[in-house]
Parts: sequence; C-alpha cells; structure tokens
Amino acid sequence: MVISAIGYHTIKKEISIQENEILNLNFTMIEAVSSLSEVVIMTGGISGIKGIMGSVHYITPKEIQKFSYTDINRILRAVPGVNIQEEDGFGLRVNIGLRGTGVERSSKITVMEDGVLMAPAAYAAPAAYYFPTIGRMQAIEILKGSSQIKYGPHTTGGAINLISTQIPYEFSGRLNLITGSFGGKNLHAFVGNSYKNFAYIVETFQYSSNGFKQLDGGGNTGFDKKDYLAKFRINTDDDAKVYQSLTFKIGRSNEVSNETYLGLTQEDFNANPYRRYAASQKDQMNTKHSQFSLTHVANFSENFNISTTAYYSKFYRNWFKLNKVKDNTGTKTSINSLLENPLDSEDAFAILTGSTSTYEDALFVKANNRSYYAKGIQTIFGYNFKTNNIAHKIDFGFRVHQDQVDRFQWVDEFSMNNGIMNLTKEGIPGTESNRIETADAIATYIQYKINIGKFSATPGIRYENITLKRLDYGTSDINREGINLSKRSNNVDVFIPGIGFDYQFSESTSTFAGIHKGFSPPGSKEGTKPEKSINYELGLRYSKNSLSYKPVIFYNNYSNLLGSDLAAAGGDGTGDLFNGGQVKTKGLEFQLTYDLLASKKQRTINLPITIVYTYTDAKFQNDFESDFGGWGKVSAGDQFPYLANNQLTLILGLEHPQFSFNVSGKYLGEMRTLPGQGKIPLNEKIESYLVIDSSANYILHKNISIFANATNLTNKVYVASRRPAGLRSGMPRAFNIGLKATF
Repeated sequence: MVISAIGYHTIKKEISIQENEILNLNFTMIEAVSSLSEVVIMTGGISGIKGIMGSVHYITPKEIQKFSYTDINRILRAVPGVNIQEEDGFGLRVNIGLRGTGVERSSKITVMEDGVLMAPAAYAAPAAYYFPTIGRMQAIEILKGSSQIKYGPHTTGGAINLISTQIPYEFSGRLNLITGSFGGKNLHAFVGNSYKNFAYIVETFQYSSNGFKQLDGGGNTGFDKKDYLAKFRINTDDDAKVYQSLTFKIGRSNEVSNETYLGLTQEDFNANPYRRYAASQKDQMNTKHSQFSLTHVANFSENFNISTTAYYSKFYRNWFKLNKVKDNTGTKTSINSLLENPLDSEDAFAILTGSTSTYEDALFVKANNRSYYAKGIQTIFGYNFKTNNIAHKIDFGFRVHQDQVDRFQWVDEFSMNNGIMNLTKEGIPGTESNRIETADAIATYIQYKINIGKFSATPGIRYENITLKRLDYGTSDINREGINLSKRSNNVDVFIPGIGFDYQFSESTSTFAGIHKGFSPPGSKEGTKPEKSINYELGLRYSKNSLSYKPVIFYNNYSNLLGSDLAAAGGDGTGDLFNGGQVKTKGLEFQLTYDLLASKKQRTINLPITIVYTYTDAKFQNDFESDFGGWGKVSAGDQFPYLANNQLTLILGLEHPQFSFNVSGKYLGEMRTLPGQGKIPLNEKIESYLVIDSSANYILHKNISIFANATNLTNKVYVASRRPAGLRSGMPRAFNIGLKATF
C-alpha cells in the first residue's frame, strides 16, 4: 500500500489480508517541511502552529497548488491582515504590508527565504525591488504579533518566510508546463534524491509573457524571468549519536521586464485602461540575483539543537524609465506632475503620447542603476526540558549582518519623432546619482516559553545594534576620488521586548494575547528616528474535525512612523526615510475554513470553504507637512493612504480523488491615495472592486494531471494604483492551461 499527499512524506507498507477480513489501519503522515533540517522553519508546519504565540499562518503546498499562481499577491489573499497594492499585474514588483504598516516596496516587513533575509539590503535600503520567485516555493509562513520577536529587523507588522522546494527523501521530480493568455509560458522542473549520507535537488522555474498593456505604436510590454536553484547536503547516519548535516544552497535568477512607472490620465484610462503611452517604449528593468548559503545543523538530542547559516547574496538592477519631459518652451516636468495636471503642460503631454518634439532632449530616461549585496552569519540554539509537570523551551539566536546599496545612475536624452523615440545624448554613468549606503548590524534574541498545564507564557527580547552610513560622491565625481564627498551616518541601539500568552480551554479551543515593541531602522539621514510602536493583539483559535476559525483584534500605537521617499510611491526617489509622527492602527482579522460535506457519510467528495476578512483603520495623530509627494500636508485624524478599511476573500472548492475545482473571490474596499478624512475626492480614490479566479485539476494517471485556471474571470476593469505617475490597471481576464507530471 502506498499513501501520498502533497507536502507529506509518502508511506509505503506491505499488508496481508484474508478474504472477507476487515482490517482497520491508522497512518500518521509526517509533513515534509516541518521535519527537514536543512532550513529554518518558523512555524513547524500545520502541526506546529498551536505551539506558537500570536497570530501565525502556514500556507501548505496543497493550498499553493490549488491555483498554481506565480503572483504572491494572489496567494496572500487567503491570509488575514495582509495589505497589498498591485503594480504590474504579474507580481514582479511586490508591495506588501501587514496590519497597516504601509505597503511601499514591502519595506516595513521582514521577508525571508528559508529563514535568511531576502531583501537586497534589508537594513541599508529595505525597499525590496527583488522578491523571491514564488512559483518555486513549497510553502509560506506568515507571523504577526509577539510571535515575530525572533525575526527582524522589522518587527511591527510581521514576517514572511518563503520555504523553497525541499530535498526529497527518495528519487523524485516534477515537470510542469503551462501556457496561456498574452503569450504566457511557464516551466517548473526539479529532480532530487536522498542517499544515506548525501542528498541533492536541482530546480528551475522559468516564466514569461508578452504583457497585457498595449503600447502606442506596438511593442512588447511583458517580461522574461528565469530562476535556477540547487541544494546539496551531506549528513551523518540518522542514528548517529549527534546527527549533523551540512547543506549548500546556490541560486541565480535573471529578469528582463518591459515595465514602466508611466500610467494614464483618467480620461485615457476610461477610453482604454490597458494603453501605454509612446514615451514609455524604452522603459525596461534588467535584474540579476545570486544567493549562496551554507547551513550546519547539529541535533545533540531530542531536546537540544543548533543551526548555523552563513549567507551571501548580490542583486543588480537597472531600470530604464522615463523620468521627465521637456515641452516646446523648454520647461521640464516630472511624469508624476504631468499626469496629475496634463492640461497645465499640453505640449509636454502631446510629446508623451507621440507628437514630434521641438527639442532634441525632450524625453529624459533615467538609468536607475544599482547594485546590492548582503552577507552574514546567524546561529540559532533550541533547548527544551521539563521540571515536574512544567515544560520549558528556550530559543536563542545571534546574527552578524552587513548589506550595501551602490547607486551609480545616469540620464539618457531622447527626441520624439511621430511616436518613435530617438537617442540624442547618452548619459555618463554616475552623473545623476553616485552614492553608497552601508549597514552593519548585530542582532540577538532570547525567547523563553513556559507551559504549565493549560497555560503558556512566552516572554522574549530582541536586541539590534545598527550602524548606517552613506557616502555621496556627487554628480561630478564619477571616478569617486572624494573631491566633494559628503558623509552621513546614523547609529541605533535598541531593545525590542515582547510577551505572548496562551490558554488552552480544550483540545480544540484556545485563546492568545500578546504585546510587543515594533521597530524599523531609520536609514542614514541624521535626525531620522527609528520607527517605534507598541503593538497589542487578542485572539481565539478553534479547530475540530472539519471546522476551524480564528478571530483576532489588533492595535498598533506608533510613537513614530517612518515614511520613505520612493519613486515607486510617487516621491522623488531619494530613498530617504523621514519621521511621520504618531499613528494609531486598529483592526480585526477573521479566518474560517469548513468542509460543507463534513456531516455526510460519504468521503469521496469534499466541499471546502474558506472565508477571510480583514478590517484595518489607521489614522495620523498629529499635523505635519511632508516633502514626500505621496503624503504632502497631513492633519491629525487623516486616514493612512493605500490602505483599504475592508477586505474579504471567499474560496470554494470541490475535491474528488480524480479531479478538483476551485473558485476564489477577492473584494477590496475603496481606499485613499493621499492622507485625508471624510469623503474621498475622485482624483484621490481607488474604487472598490471584486476579482474572481478559478482553477481546475484532473488526474489522467497517478503521475500525470492536466490543469487550467482563469484569473479575473469576469474581466473586471479596475484601478490598481494612482502612483507613481497616473492610473494603473489591474490585470484583465487571463486563461492558462498546463500539464503536470511527477515521478
């Protein structure tokens, strides 16, 4: 007999049975993720969630494969408390916040892959222009509340850990081939095996599209991304006195995406929401990412283990994108200002849409050329023991980390001739932005969990010591000789305490509460303070048979909220952080899962339903005027921008041993694009919308299945964003069909 399930180790057992004999068998399937030693797992999988304080979510391999999304935004719809701003429709540039932290380039949350920081420079420049390829992930963990004290540097909203495909226990592999709308192609393949003292996996995920935007004059508006990963492990015998393993992980990805910051005016959006102006024809993002890690695990006993990881990553990006337009009078206008008020500069707007320019240098395309690296070493100790009937668990972690961003940018100048851009002056690298920002950080934490009967308490404290520096060589010192060198630095020394409580009413019901300090690094600008808050949560967990639900209320009280000057958020793109003052955020999270056929005697068909609701209310508590265009003048009581009060997701499935069908609906309430209160002005409003997706799987053979999905099934036209420059649409209806094979 062979029993298998996605995300669990296969069980093989020989059984002898006589004619007319009834044999009852019980099997316990072990999660493939939670049992592996090669990667840091925050939750321990489904089975480990009950033991973690605070609001914790684990997205299983089965849940990820329901729709086979390649967009993290769509996957995280099933998690309450997640705030998202769409950008390109494919999930290439990710804007995620947790519990109202702000979504800009996911700069306020801690993003990890296999327990290692994945933002290109999480301390020096946290805006994440790189996000791990979600299509090659096996599972996802999301921690909020006091449960995230162990994970920094950002501790206000939460942490997301992406779990890459694990080394299989036996020789196996997978091949997924998918094609779809807009010339979409998707290849995912891996093969791996485990021997007595050696194991490996080799994997690739490649996907591309011609794009759904329609460029004036024609042209590709899509992308092409290729991701490669390999892991190799050597280990002692399983029954060694001290089991040890050493895992080397290496990965590389390349991306070319013809993406732009240039949106549309309201009038043009109404006429064709998928149009792209001619002046964006040269816009293109080129990236290269490499990661290396070496992880040593030592299990001294069932009660004591140590895991140490040394890591290094580097990321290169150069985003060529239109920045300014010169009209026929010689006046330069940023694309943000131009799209806000096109009638104020009709000449410039005409050039933007393809009219022949008077000046040879009418269009200024900035080469946002940056390189990043991050390196460090982290060690985690875990020890648990019992005294009488009291259980104790101690976790201690230590990390030394350094990261850096190097900006070496320039501007190319173009003319416009009947819709065709011609290069008239090639920029000199280093003449637009020429600076290096570096962060050195030492972080440590200790967390102690005590369990007495039905009651548990988990106090913990984190310490961060951070030195942030910037060397600005100016725009005339391209050789970096230090002629007009400008230096600045900022130092942070902070303790981040937290405590969580849990009370188990019964096997199925428990309540939890927590309080912890929120923190984010301030950047190198002198006078900028760290982001600080005190955060509270109170929740209830229930899980029995086929029904589970979890309501949680939260309250975050910021004494200082940090804003960031990002071009992606409508700013000037300096990357500087600034003090935003006091903010109070409160909300409700609710998640329910249930099998509608659970009460029926038949077990052939399941009808699972998932309901996810999030209410978030965030308001500024003081008056100030920001130089950042995305905020502007702020008054006490103003609502936080790009944060919907209401979000609702409903997922309904039909599951049969041979086939499955799923439908997902996501409702996002209206939201502001600028701080304000009262009725939202039309030019500052993102209308509410409902997007419906569906998927179907059919098993042709035990190792072969066919798959199809549809995103935005009703072809809903909606505004995803009004920044950085003009209106941007969400993705229209798209279909995909594919073949999945395993061995």
